[in-house]
Formats: sequence, structure tokens, C-alpha cells
Amino acid sequence: MTAADPRTVRHSVIAGQWYPGDPRALRAMMDGFLNKVAAVPLDGELVGLIVPHAGYVYSGQVAAYAYSQLQTHRFPRVVIVSPVHRMYVGSLAMTDKAYYETPLGLVRVDKELVQALATRVEINRVSQDMEHSLEIQLPFLQHVMGDFSLTPIMMGDQDRDSAVELGHALAEVIGQEQILLVASTDLSHFHRYDEAVRLDERVIQNIADYDPDGLSRTLAGEEGEACGGGPVIAVMRAAQVLKANRAVVLKYMNSGDVTGDHSSVVGYAAAALACV
Repeated sequence: MTAADPRTVRHSVIAGQWYPGDPRALRAMMDGFLNKVAAVPLDGELVGLIVPHAGYVYSGQVAAYAYSQLQTHRFPRVVIVSPVHRMYVGSLAMTDKAYYETPLGLVRVDKELVQALATRVEINRVSQDMEHSLEIQLPFLQHVMGDFSLTPIMMGDQDRDSAVELGHALAEVIGQEQILLVASTDLSHFHRYDEAVRLDERVIQNIADYDPDGLSRTLAGEEGEACGGGPVIAVMRAAQVLKANRAVVLKYMNSGDVTGDHSSVVGYAAAALACV
């Protein structure tokens, strides 16, 4: 890719902190995670992924279980739906830049799909954002798939109606196109290990049952937690309209499995949505 005008680039805000800033170190870390993945065969056509978004040292191994699916399923276009952590963006937002930057290069924003989606749902365009949960997915996608175009959606409102509306809008604009859906979410936050596992099992069961409405009820009733619950419901809905009918939970861990500290943990899961 030729050099882009810096004014058109959403520059990385977490490289060197949430993942290595050196390209060789970053690729080596991701290869280390991918090489440890126990293959999970996925029958049918891959439509979407559910992936965690913590720093790679904590959730990278779980994320690798999702992204390893792309070693056999390639997509020229990707939609990522993430939550928003650090700023108010309204119901839905996207960068107004033409590219995202990571240490592995530039990712082109899919102008055509963004314009089509904007005719169906209201999207605020932001010139600056500090959102890690969307950016952190990009190096894995670049490393495993190479070049692709990106539709980057940040959800400010994560209620059921907003998620369902976005899901149906995404399905309409995707249609028959070969486009991967990615939902970015972590699970429970800052509970003791056993309590975190209990809460996370409810969310994971809703995903495994392919039950986005059940997931919405679980989250609303505080029987489980997911900081990207809205993105997961939106992606599950969109994939369902696009004929996905099976969800496979690929891996679950929490930060206590990495650090050994079980007093206050964060949960991570990876899953794939497929049409069988």
C-alpha cells in the first residue's frame, strides 16, 4: 500500500502497551499464541467471530482460538463491532479517517460499506478516539489474513433494541457479500475466580445455544456480564439473518489463568458463528 496522508489515518493508541509496538515482536507473540491452539474443526461456512479485547498478554491466547479459524477461511472485508470505554460517541460511531494504523501497516476503511450502512442507521463520525477494543483486533487480522478492508463500528448504546437494529442493518448491507463479522467483548470483571466462572458460564451457554435474546436477558438480569454484550448480540443477530445457525465456543479462560491471581479476574471467551 502506498503511503497515506497522515491526516487520513487513525493512528494506533495502544501499540507498545496493549500489544508490542515492534512488528517482529508482535508477529512472534501472535505466532506463539497461534501455535498453541488446539485445532477446533468448524463444520460449515464461517460467518462471524466473538473475540476478547484485553491486552495480548492476558487475552491473546483466547483470541488466537478465534483467529486460527481464518487460516482456513479468508475474507476480503471485515466488520468489527466493539463497545466504547472512554468517550461518549452517541448510539453508534465510526472514525472519520480513511485508514487504521498498527505496527503491521494500514487497514483501509471500507468506504462503500460504511456509506451503505449509514443509510440504515445513524452513525456519528469521530475524528479522534481512544478505543482499544476495536483496534486490538486488527493485528491478528492483518497477521492471519493479510490485506482486507474494515468497517469499524463502536457501540455507545448497548441495549437490546439498539443491538437488534444494528444487526439487521448489517445483514441488509452484507447480503451475499463475503464479509466477516467480529464482535469484540470481554466477560465478567473483577470478581473472584469462582464467581467469575459462574457468571461467565451463563453468557457462554447463551452463545453456545445461539440465543441472542437469552443473552440479552442474562445481561439485563445481571446473571452474567459482558462489556461488549451489545456487539455480541448485534453480530449474532446479523449472522443469524445471514443463515448462521450454529455457535461453537472455542476457548474460555480468565486473567487468573494467566497471572495466577484469583482474587479479581476478567473473563475471556472466543467463539465462531457458522452456517451449517
